Amino acid sequence: MATSRTTKFWTFASSTFLLLLSTCTTTQTTSELSEKEQKDYLQKGQTLAQQSFAALSSRLMSAIEAGGVPHAIEYCHAAALPLVDSLSKVYQANIRRTSLKVRNPKDTPQDWEKTILQSFQQELAAGKRPTPVVKALDKKHIAFATPIYMAQPCLKCHGKLGETITEQHYSTIKKRYPADQAIGYVEGDLRGMWSITFFRK
Repeated sequence: MATSRTTKFWTFASSTFLLLLSTCTTTQTTSELSEKEQKDYLQKGQTLAQQSFAALSSRLMSAIEAGGVPHAIEYCHAAALPLVDSLSKVYQANIRRTSLKVRNPKDTPQDWEKTILQSFQQELAAGKRPTPVVKALDKKHIAFATPIYMAQPCLKCHGKLGETITEQHYSTIKKRYPADQAIGYVEGDLRGMWSITFFRK
C-alpha cells in the first residue's frame, strides 16, 4: 500500500515538474523575436539613433561656436538629457546613451547594456566592426543597441588630458561631473552606445 502511494506521489511530482518546465519554455519562446520583428526593430532603432545623434550633435556644435568648449560643457550638463528625454516621448521609446566609462552617473549601463558594450569592445579588440543588436528583453520590451565611436571634435571633452583636453576645460568638467570617467579616448575608440527600448506591440 505504501509503495503504491509512493509511486503515485512521484508520478504526480514528475508531471508537475514537466508542466512547469513546459510553461517556462513557452514563456521564453514568446519573448523571442521573429525574423520580421528583427528587421523592423533594427530599422526603427537605426532611424531613431541617427535622428537623436543629429539633434544632439548639431546643438553641441552650435554651443561650441557660441561660447567654446566651456559653453558646450554647460549645455551638456543642462540640456543633453532633457533633449534625449523629449525625443523619447516623441518616438514613444526609451532613448539613451550609455558607456563603460560614464560622465554622468545617470548613464550607467544596466546589466544587459553592459553585456553588449563588453561584446562590442571585444569585437573591436579582435579587429571586427561591431554591428547593431536587436533583442527581446522580455515579452513586453525590445531593445536596440548600436555603437558610438569617438569622433575628432569630441576629443576636446573626452580625449587625453594635456593633449586634446586642457587642464582648464577639465576643471570645468570635474565641477559638473566629479566622478567623471569619460576621458582618455582617441579618435575611433568605442565611446559607448545608443540604447533604445521599444514597447512590443
